[in-house]
Amino acid sequence: MSPASFHPPRRLLMGPGPSDLHPRVLAAMAQPTVGHLDPAFIGLMDDVKSLLQRAFGTANELTMPISGPGSAGMEACFVNLVEPGDTVIVCVNGVFGGRMKENVERCGGTAVVVDDPWGRPVDPAKVAAAFAAHPQAKALAFVHAETSTGVASDAAALCRLARDHGALSIVDTVTSLGGIPVRVDEWGADAVYSGSQKCLSCAPGLSPLTFSPRAVEAVRNRRGKCPSWFLDFSLLLGYWGGGAKRAYHHTAPVNALYGLHESLLMLHEEGLDAACARHRHHHRALVAGLEAMGLSLPVAPADRLPQLNAVRVPDGVDEAAVRAALLTRFGLEIGAGLGALAGKVWRIGLMGQSCSAAHVMACLTGLETVLAEMQAPIHQGKAAAAASGVLFG
Repeated sequence: MSPASFHPPRRLLMGPGPSDLHPRVLAAMAQPTVGHLDPAFIGLMDDVKSLLQRAFGTANELTMPISGPGSAGMEACFVNLVEPGDTVIVCVNGVFGGRMKENVERCGGTAVVVDDPWGRPVDPAKVAAAFAAHPQAKALAFVHAETSTGVASDAAALCRLARDHGALSIVDTVTSLGGIPVRVDEWGADAVYSGSQKCLSCAPGLSPLTFSPRAVEAVRNRRGKCPSWFLDFSLLLGYWGGGAKRAYHHTAPVNALYGLHESLLMLHEEGLDAACARHRHHHRALVAGLEAMGLSLPVAPADRLPQLNAVRVPDGVDEAAVRAALLTRFGLEIGAGLGALAGKVWRIGLMGQSCSAAHVMACLTGLETVLAEMQAPIHQGKAAAAASGVLFG
C-alpha cells in the first residue's frame, strides 16, 4: 500500500481536550510561514503577549507561550523555581497534582503532600497546617481546575496562604483559562501556566505562562543554573522579552502561534466574563439532561468545573464500549476516567468552541441512544427536553 495524504475524520471533541477549533483559528494556522525573527512575526509576538496578559488578568512582564504543551509549562515553572533542597507544599486531589509532586522531586526538592479525596477541592485548612509544620516551604503548588476529576479549587484562598507564609504559588490553570475566571494579579499568584487546547480552543502544543515579579526575582536569585536549557527563563526572556531586537533561542512554532493569536483575539472579542457565562450556561443544560436521563455527577455542584464534567458510569455498563460506540457511530469523543476514577466515570468536556447548544444536544442524544441499546438503567426520552429547557427556556 503506497503512502497517501492524511485526511482526518470529522469529530465533535467533547473529551478533556483538545477541543474543537473555530474555522478562524484553522485559517490563521494555514497562513504563509515567516521566519521566527521576521519583524512581522515579532509584532505578532507582542500582540500575543498583550492578549495573554488580558486572559490571565495580569500586568506581568514575563507572560508568554512556551513552545510545548501544558506539561511543558508545568515543567518550566518547577525547573526555574525549585532547586535541590527546597521544600514545596504540593496539593494532590487528582492526577495533575501528582504530576506536580513528581516535578518537585525531579528537581531535587522535597514535596510535602497535602492530600484531598478525588472529587473534592483542595482544603485550605490542610494547607495552612502544612505551612505551620513546614515554615521553610519555598512554594505552594496546586491545580486550579483538576482535569482528572472536574473539580475547581479556591485559587484566591490558596495563593493568599502562600503569600502570608512568604512562599511562592505555582498554579495549574490548564483547564481553567478562558472557561472560569483566572485573575492572576487579584489572586497574587506567582507562577501560572495553562494550555492552548482546552478552553482557548487552539491546537495542542503551546503553554501560556506568566510569572510575577516575585517569581522572576526568585529565578534571578537561583543558587545554580536551571537544569533545563530549553526551558531556562534567563535565556527565553531574550527572545520573548520584548523589543524589536531579540536573541535567537529556538525556532518558534510560527503557524501554531498564528492560531493562538487568533483564538486569544476571539476570546477578547467575546469578553472573559461572557466566555465564562457561556461555559456555566451550557454546563447547566448538560447536567439537566444527564440527570433527567438518570445519570449523576460525583462532584458536589459548588465544586464542579463547568467546562469538564465527570459523570458516573451506571452499574453494569462497559464504559469503554460506550465511548467507542459514540466515536464510531456519532463521531463524538468523550474521555475516560484517570487514576482512581478509571472505569468509574466519563469526562465530558464543554470547552471553548466545544461549549455550544449543538454540542450539548449531540452528546445527550448519542449517550442516550448507546446506553438504551445496552439496556442501561436510564430514563429515555427526557434528556433533550430537560437540556432545552435550560438552553432556550
